Amino acid sequence: MNKQEMFDKFIEFMGNFAQIKAVVALRDGFIMTTPFTIVGSAFLLIANLPLPGYPEFMAGIFGEHWTDSLNAVAGATFGVLALIVVAAITYRYVANEGCDASMASLLAVSTFLIIMPPEVATESGELVGNIIPKNWVGANGVITAIVIAFFVACTCVYCEKNHIGIKMPDSVPGGVARAFEALTPGFICFTVAAIIYGICHHIFNTTMPELFFKVIQTPLQGLSDTIVGGIIIVGLQSVLFWAGVHGPNVVGGVVSPLLLANSIDNQALLDAGQQLMGNPAAHIITIQVNDVFVKSGGCGLTLGLLIASYLVAKSDQLKSLTKMAFVPGLFNINEPVIFGLPIVFNPYLLAPFILVPIIAMVITYVSIAIGFMAPFSAVQVPWTTPPVIAGFLLNGWQGAVVQIINLAMAVAVYLPFIKAQDKSLLEEEAAQDSEEQ
Repeated sequence: MNKQEMFDKFIEFMGNFAQIKAVVALRDGFIMTTPFTIVGSAFLLIANLPLPGYPEFMAGIFGEHWTDSLNAVAGATFGVLALIVVAAITYRYVANEGCDASMASLLAVSTFLIIMPPEVATESGELVGNIIPKNWVGANGVITAIVIAFFVACTCVYCEKNHIGIKMPDSVPGGVARAFEALTPGFICFTVAAIIYGICHHIFNTTMPELFFKVIQTPLQGLSDTIVGGIIIVGLQSVLFWAGVHGPNVVGGVVSPLLLANSIDNQALLDAGQQLMGNPAAHIITIQVNDVFVKSGGCGLTLGLLIASYLVAKSDQLKSLTKMAFVPGLFNINEPVIFGLPIVFNPYLLAPFILVPIIAMVITYVSIAIGFMAPFSAVQVPWTTPPVIAGFLLNGWQGAVVQIINLAMAVAVYLPFIKAQDKSLLEEEAAQDSEEQ
């Protein structure tokens, strides 16, 4: 098997992987969490604007506890992220199967809560029961939430498609009938969750979220928080997108929960009164590094490609595309470039499309590692926020500078490849003009 055949097999495998029901539900489920994370980030951003004297100014107007209400919003979004995830993924999986998604998502939330730790220790060591522990319904419980979501979703779909459950007469209203039909999958899910709780709690003196966090989530987060892991993530995104598979969606569906958990862990350090700068416990690679600093203008940092094209393009096709795609590119929408130039299966642009985001990842990682820029907290900005502005909102002037450096690097790397592409297009246009004459 030669290299081309191996590459084709890889792309075919990733294309099939992207269509797996669980992967689709995972991707779509995390997309459903976007309103919660973005709105929660807006309130966190207001509480933590990177402006000198801002906290003192606000405290002088609203009092020393002016951030309490803002942090309450963050606690009700990031603090219960796993609850949102378990409902969203279950809903998408069951809805994609054409079954009753609303009832399934509610069953998933209850199943998830059954396996929660029964008590929480206060700072004084006192155990408090009969509460929902935010420590485990937040970022720390995300992997458990994913597992529970798939279990409940598959159970509900199987029962409904195989007509396992209590059937009501046709005269019974639809809402009532669906409620009774959910009794069987609910009984199955709750029974399994109760058994798991009993085994973990009474035999191993732990709980399922704590066990999964220690055995699965912590190692995966650690792997994602290395420069090698970051390079693999961004490189794979570009390879797949170049091959016509939506790389950010496929890769993001797997790694976004881990990167988001990294940023929420950093927020927990801030909430505990610690600094992120120079803190060895802080994660470097978070969701913001990938979404904001590596994908300025879209996957492949294609805003740099458009600037390079604006500087050197002479062919009518490239000049027209640059004009059409530049404004969307400013807002991180790069489909006009991906499919209009195109970048997909374009041999001229394969190398820079992969190389640019890898270099941007290294630059961003080093900037944080050496202390020029602080690791990121849970604050996020809407994905359409233009570059430089996004960097400033997330990390002050240092964030803006790193984005400018990444963008300048992208222009420099894309420039010779754009020249080669432009030369090819000029030759095609000249040949076409000769034929018409």
